[in-house]
Amino acid sequence: MSNELVVGCMRFIPLDPNAARIFGFSEYLTSLALMAIVWTIADVRYRFRVMTNHFVSPKSTFYVIVAVGFSTLLTDLWRAEGWLVPEGGILTFASWQAILGTVFLFTFVSWAWFAFVKPPVYSKNNAKRYAQTLYRFILKGSSEELSVIADELSNSVKSLVEHATDKRDRDQFRNHQQTDAESVEKVPEVTAYANDVLLLIADKRLCRAIVDSSPGTALAVFRAVSDTKKYGVPIETFAHNIVNEALANKNSFLYHETEGYESGLIGYHKPLSQAMFANYKMVEVIGRLLDPGDMWNWDSDKWKAYCRVFLLTFEDYVNSEFWNHSFVLYRAKGYIEHAVIDLHKINGNSASAWENDVVKRLRVVVDFIKDAVEILDKKGAPDHIRLRIREKHRNEETFYDHLAELIKEIIFHASSVTAPADLCWTIQRNSVWGELFNFGNLDGPAGKIVKFKVRRLVYDEIAEMTRFPNFKGAKILGYCLNVMGLALSGKDHDRDSHALHKAVLSWVKNNYAWLHEYNARVAEACLVDEITFDAKSLRLVKTYPAENLRRKAEYVYLQVDSPKSADSQSGAE
Repeated sequence: MSNELVVGCMRFIPLDPNAARIFGFSEYLTSLALMAIVWTIADVRYRFRVMTNHFVSPKSTFYVIVAVGFSTLLTDLWRAEGWLVPEGGILTFASWQAILGTVFLFTFVSWAWFAFVKPPVYSKNNAKRYAQTLYRFILKGSSEELSVIADELSNSVKSLVEHATDKRDRDQFRNHQQTDAESVEKVPEVTAYANDVLLLIADKRLCRAIVDSSPGTALAVFRAVSDTKKYGVPIETFAHNIVNEALANKNSFLYHETEGYESGLIGYHKPLSQAMFANYKMVEVIGRLLDPGDMWNWDSDKWKAYCRVFLLTFEDYVNSEFWNHSFVLYRAKGYIEHAVIDLHKINGNSASAWENDVVKRLRVVVDFIKDAVEILDKKGAPDHIRLRIREKHRNEETFYDHLAELIKEIIFHASSVTAPADLCWTIQRNSVWGELFNFGNLDGPAGKIVKFKVRRLVYDEIAEMTRFPNFKGAKILGYCLNVMGLALSGKDHDRDSHALHKAVLSWVKNNYAWLHEYNARVAEACLVDEITFDAKSLRLVKTYPAENLRRKAEYVYLQVDSPKSADSQSGAE
């Protein structure tokens, strides 16, 4: 009995059980096991790449593998049973197996292509899948996985920035998740998801991973923003968190990109610091790069790193848009003013004061002022700058005025250290006044302008006590008496402060006795250790005690006028 079958013009013959075997069910199971092992042990980097490509999805891969599995199983069964197949050479048993093997191999090669050879990049084809995959990884929050994802993000940064909306255009768009159908139609999906991803990567855990193990991703973000000039893309929170995490991590780029003699080539190039802070316009538009977090607990190392990146932005500002008011730099200057706000804590603690971090912070701030003035010196002082800013000219203030105000505030904080005498002298004279006003310091064209403005501000604070006695003016007066003395000096290194010294002594001579009578507590605040007021003789006395090579105490006196009449001081009351 023949096993052949003829239907019309087609003839069916039994499949040969001994036909050549290329890709059967056993080979399928072996290959599937190997694929499962590879997928199981694959690094999170490669799983992320496979999950974010636009061609091969886990669901489609599953369907293909299942279809190939059933096909190979059915093919082996068909051959073993010798079931009928059409006679002809169009599709042989061997070619059928080759097709199944090719489909299975193509599926595996597609995975390998996207995982190893051509990692997927954010685009309109995979925007939704990319955003959703990244969201799941960040939501999971595994530090090990986030370190890998942080590095993997760098491949797509340029595309994300190019597709995201700039701040000036952002108001025209609405988030794609909103229900207003008309608004949704206006937003290309690739743009909406790009905005979401840039907001998503601001997660503090991811920013911590970027700073710790993948600073190149942050470098790619800011370079892409700078290259495209899309300074308004939604990275404000990302930038803020990156800077704060970098300040918190003393192994970050902010502490290693210092100077060439400290860090070698990286110190000369400062790649990440330059990319983030050396473009003033970008820093101003982003707005939050120089806004610190919990600065009240910063030590001197953090303030030094912060001042260093401030100066990068400041230098570009001076060379490009100096006459425009900078909101970012003005706020940052205000933060630096508070770096030594707790200087008063070392008052009276000579033994432990030198180990206190606030003394190091004071040195950092003074060095910052000198570096900022040096940048202004390189630019050159303009001829038309207004030396004295009166109330009606407040809108004409420049960074010369802001630096002068900063110096005045540092003087005020230093004035809180009044005892013991050696500590008071070291903080007030050696650490501040001598570094800024003596021995030819800040002697360039910009430095001279800043010092002029400081002298004016300091004297105005003192003169204000004629109208309204207050402790701030009193402390600043005490500072001046301590660092400049009770008698005029003819020494050359004091020439920068000679005019201020003369004006201060004149004010004290005319007003101190009256001030002491009007409010003794404010008058006492004008005196530091070893300077006293002899009310009976109407004179201030500076005592140099017998110590070291001085065999006996020495005294310097400043005679003051008798208290003014109540009528002449009615304005003060």
